[in-house]
Amino acid sequence: QVQLVESGGGLVQPGGSLTLSCAAPRNIFGVSVMGWYRQAPGKQRELVADISTGGRTNYADSVKGRFTISRDNTKNTVYLQMGSLKPEDTAVYYCHANKWGYDYWGQGTQVTVSS
Repeated sequence: QVQLVESGGGLVQPGGSLTLSCAAPRNIFGVSVMGWYRQAPGKQRELVADISTGGRTNYADSVKGRFTISRDNTKNTVYLQMGSLKPEDTAVYYCHANKWGYDYWGQGTQVTVSS
């Protein structure tokens, strides 16, 4: 079973910053669009941001200008830098890989924005 291993979640105050990391197996990472999704209680899972193998990025309107997705191809790792966090950013964040139409998911990491 493919494992996407996430880290970096936690509790942060409004206006604060947090960086999530996700490591993937090389045979997945190297050919996949990597992304981050989130799911808040009672809501559907939604795309936060993704990045192609060539580095092209895509963001949800709600996070544009505040979040940055990047990938390190030497470490097979994708990052999500989150800034100016708001309480509405509270959710479980999931790492995602799309390899040739197949979806792979991480186990999720909780991000809570609260004072």
